[in-house]
Amino acid sequence: MRRYVGVIYKDNDSDFGVSFPDFPGVVTAGLTIAEVRRLAEQALAFHVEGLLEDGERIPEPASPEHAMTDKDALTTIQVRLKAARQLPRRLS
Repeated sequence: MRRYVGVIYKDNDSDFGVSFPDFPGVVTAGLTIAEVRRLAEQALAFHVEGLLEDGERIPEPASPEHAMTDKDALTTIQVRLKAARQLPRRLS
């Protein structure tokens, strides 16, 4: 099972946010690290499902070291790529 790097961000007055260096534009947010981790898995799965439906190429996962070059990053997580059909259809 592939694992992609999720980069977690947190400002003092915001929720935790996560983005994926391998998938620009794919982001989600949650009140806690646990919630943002769960939502990141869903966001990644639904995005990849859409790419596959459109016949797009799925990139190989980048290394976590590459992602931590972002000075605003709080930390990184490894997000498993699951089949979207195995996840709830609601993202929140």
